Amino acid sequence: MHEHFKPNSSGKKGVSAHKATPTIHQRLLWTKGCKSTLGMSCTEQDDAGKFLERFLEEFLNPLGTEDPLPVTPLSRKVTMQEVKGESLDLGLRLLSARNAPSWLGAAMCNAAVTELLKDDLSPHYCPKDPEQQPEDEQEVVLLQSEPLQRLFINKLREVCLAWQKQLPSPGSSSSQTHSCSVHAIRNTRRKMEDRHIILREFNQLLGLQDGVDREYYAVFDGHGGVDAATYVATHLHIILSQQEALKSDAATAFKSTFTQTDDMFKIKAKRERLRSGSTGVAALLTSDRLTVSWLGDSQAVLVRQGEPVTLMDPHKPEREDEKKRIEDLGGCIAFMGCWRVNGTYAVSRAIGDFDQKPYISNEADCSSIQLNGHEDYILLACDGFFDVVRPGDVPELVLEALRETGGSGDDVAQALVAHAKAAGSSDNITVLLVFLKDPQQLLTYETSSRAEPEGATAAATGI
Repeated sequence: MHEHFKPNSSGKKGVSAHKATPTIHQRLLWTKGCKSTLGMSCTEQDDAGKFLERFLEEFLNPLGTEDPLPVTPLSRKVTMQEVKGESLDLGLRLLSARNAPSWLGAAMCNAAVTELLKDDLSPHYCPKDPEQQPEDEQEVVLLQSEPLQRLFINKLREVCLAWQKQLPSPGSSSSQTHSCSVHAIRNTRRKMEDRHIILREFNQLLGLQDGVDREYYAVFDGHGGVDAATYVATHLHIILSQQEALKSDAATAFKSTFTQTDDMFKIKAKRERLRSGSTGVAALLTSDRLTVSWLGDSQAVLVRQGEPVTLMDPHKPEREDEKKRIEDLGGCIAFMGCWRVNGTYAVSRAIGDFDQKPYISNEADCSSIQLNGHEDYILLACDGFFDVVRPGDVPELVLEALRETGGSGDDVAQALVAHAKAAGSSDNITVLLVFLKDPQQLLTYETSSRAEPEGATAAATGI
């Protein structure tokens, strides 16, 4: 490891750079320059170079303390645990809005946040407020987001300067990612409280280098406000990447991740008096395995050779084992238009909803399935979709949408959302499809050639 560079304490401009202490620019060249660009096509290299040039034209100079941020941070104050998630979220929004190649945006954000976290961030600590910090509680250090994110953007700029001279390799997953179709609507609800994540460059964004390509997809369905859904969409994949078990047991890693994310959100919710909650379903995809984890009634369906594979049983208050768990804790479920826990929330497991914990659990379930190359796609959606569409109806609905588009997968999710709305759903609706085959190929299946559903279902293993 090279010694961490700290800015010249004099604060003067034009100081000679001939001293031994390396700049971030030099350190990035040393760490990245050894990687060959042979794995990158001429087009990829040209697109990346053009983007770096455009970015540096826009950010000609580092942001000053009074300069406005080009992107609004999610939060005004963050804990140290939240710095990485909030910074990566802001960085991806900033770079995607400027049409950065996705692999480059992920790699830039990872390099910049790595440098950010090496800095002394104490100048950005918020003043302590005795009223917000009761004596009997563990002290939580808060940082001011605006100056912190100015520093992060300046780190991005320094990464650009370094990579103009030597681009890193995009990594092998850049050529193996899957096409997606996603559509989300507010519907008749007053607010849109769903959030979704498409992260094809999971390893590049989070700095994993174990040779296993990973993609991450998730749908989160908020209630009582959007704060919980936004929080879990921002931090769940960060916490997942930090689990020691991830490389050997993704299901165990997911379970710990949901619990830790809920614990983190509890601190924020108490501090900011938030009362929201969120269900969620997340999928981690490698070349030969799919791991799905869920909390609440958002769902995922895998379709193999035209047949749905049962991956999960959503958590609902009326599910017999959920009803027993809640009653054993001293709670109850009651029917009030729909089944509700203690007459309040219509979910039995969620992030947040702390006024009803532990009746509403933060313990996720998982399933893992070996992929054999015959899989068509994965569909993730919130209950606004699955309340009116049975998982078994998904394959025909997708085929119908593909027939209408001549095999283009781009608008399939939009067609499924429209179907759910027409079927009577008034809730927020989010549908996310990840195609594991070229959508055009799916039109070639005939009913007689479909695999038996029993055989397909047996391949899913509940964890």
